[in-house]
Amino acid sequence: MRRIGIWIAVGGLLLVTAACGGGSGSGGSGTAGTPKAQSLSVGFVAEPANLDFTATEGAAIPQALLVNVYEGLVKLDQDGSIKPLLAEKWSVSDDRKTYTFTLRKGVTFSSGAPFTADDVVFSLDRVRSDWKLKIKAQLDVIDKVAKTDDATAVVTLKRPSNGFLYALATRLGAMFSRTGVADLANKPVGTGPYTLGAWKRGESIQLAANPSYWGAKPALSAITLKYFKDATAMNNALLTGGIDVISAVQAPESLQQFADPNRFQTVEGTTNGEVVLSMNNARPPFDDVKARQAVRYAIDHKALLDTAWAGRGQLIGSMVPPTDPWYEDRTGDYPYDPAKAKELLGGKALTVKMRIPNLPYAVASAQVVKSQLAQVGITADIEPLEFPARWLDVVFKQGDYDLSIINHVEPRDMGIFADKSYYFHYDNPEFGKLLASADAGTEQQQTDDLKKAAKLLSADAAADWLFLFPNLIVAKKGVTGLPKNAIAESFDFTGLAKQ
Repeated sequence: MRRIGIWIAVGGLLLVTAACGGGSGSGGSGTAGTPKAQSLSVGFVAEPANLDFTATEGAAIPQALLVNVYEGLVKLDQDGSIKPLLAEKWSVSDDRKTYTFTLRKGVTFSSGAPFTADDVVFSLDRVRSDWKLKIKAQLDVIDKVAKTDDATAVVTLKRPSNGFLYALATRLGAMFSRTGVADLANKPVGTGPYTLGAWKRGESIQLAANPSYWGAKPALSAITLKYFKDATAMNNALLTGGIDVISAVQAPESLQQFADPNRFQTVEGTTNGEVVLSMNNARPPFDDVKARQAVRYAIDHKALLDTAWAGRGQLIGSMVPPTDPWYEDRTGDYPYDPAKAKELLGGKALTVKMRIPNLPYAVASAQVVKSQLAQVGITADIEPLEFPARWLDVVFKQGDYDLSIINHVEPRDMGIFADKSYYFHYDNPEFGKLLASADAGTEQQQTDDLKKAAKLLSADAAADWLFLFPNLIVAKKGVTGLPKNAIAESFDFTGLAKQ
């Protein structure tokens, strides 16, 4: 996440070029009569292990590359609406099963290859044939993709799907060149306004403005994504001019350092990143619904948010953020009730492994969870794991954990609970039926069914939802275009500028 984010929300990451100097991001010197190139340095956490989001889980890679380097036929706007991107328009058949996309002309990949309907067919077919991620199942609804001519692609679905177009606005809809997928982990080839510059592993990734970009040229010639595992180090970098922007504040209690309006600005909004207290539904003790429910009653969510994240964020009680049409406040399902938690445990004392990513929000939250669980007889042994590599291997892939904490940042991701092989190992066929009905029905049926699905998920205590992660950005005065809300997978650099 990033951006993972799993991004899984599991964390976040990002990237840019030699024009970005080592510190202030002040741009090149220029010559007389030539406008000075402007660059920007942005601080992030959790550097991606590689740049291939078709084979590597987590939100960090698309947070850096989607929209900036790779583009899709459509994109998700800040208000949640779907806007044209590489498709200048589209139409939908009366039976809602056929989508006809009219492509922009004159678009080329950064390699120089033209973008045509052949690339649409290639990219969407490749999701089903070559992608390694579980989320690729969102496009299983596609029956076939065909080219009418170079500027027209037709997608035929097996059945009507409310989620299809939305899925195309995520990484799943990224368009790839037929000759540009040989080394996705190191050499991304896209149609976007930026290209990959230097990658100093463990330190920074650079993005450079794409000189052959088909659309409006970005205001910044280069962006450097600098990675910090320590919140204090990232804060100090902004205070001393080492970076221009903190993409997501990792120590909200430190915001007073940036209170001078002559030097800094703070942007606060929302995300769709649910900070989830994951429970392994497949092994004791959390294969027992009563044990999971006990955990939910044992957590004082307001106290946790106040302590771990300085009260920034929102309590939601489910896997649905308020920006989705089917949101309902489910915080009342499990009010803080230690006595009820002890009753559900039947007087038993439990010892569990809490394996968490070594990210600030997870480390801070884990300490509070540990303390509160201890009050009801659950001893949680905390083991921080390096993120992303170790956490993804041990927890996400192997499922070797009892409890974990991760920020699931992917939009509209409640469906991950429908896959019992996913690391939660939640298994309730009724939940899957509700999701299927929601996708195929009318918009009202979708809303009604997804409300029921969220309620069922909560009743089963498939996980606990600690809080909704805030979009909390601090930047130098004069940086413009910073996003108030972060509800898409990417950190979109295209609107950023410096005064």
